[in-house]
Amino acid sequence: MTETVGIQTQRVMAVGKRKTAVARIILKPGSGKILVNGKAFEDYFKRPTLELIVNQPFKLTNTVGKYDVSANVCGGGPSGQADAIKYGIAKALLKVDEGLRATLKQAGLLTRDARIVERKKYGKHKARRSHQYSKR
Repeated sequence: MTETVGIQTQRVMAVGKRKTAVARIILKPGSGKILVNGKAFEDYFKRPTLELIVNQPFKLTNTVGKYDVSANVCGGGPSGQADAIKYGIAKALLKVDEGLRATLKQAGLLTRDARIVERKKYGKHKARRSHQYSKR
């Protein structure tokens, strides 16, 4: 969904998912400020590796500092949330400029990672872990 309000202001919305995390992204031209659930993303994600993951689409497309991001994330843990935001930002950048498709596609940022936790089966400890064998 793209909204044009005036000549300069343009908001692009996208959704990114990973594991059980869902991120709703709003991308608009700005100074490169990233907010996650109303907090600065440096405060929200404590690990520096997660900050690198979130910034990956901007670094690949040479758009660092050109867009402000507002992300609303729910579900999952920190790693899944960071990947969901990364996927959402990549989809939003694609809506802004279709010419970035080749770069984002080659880096694998436009593919939804469908790996989720396998359900527990009856007669097992977890999804595949069996009970410990007892000889006597």
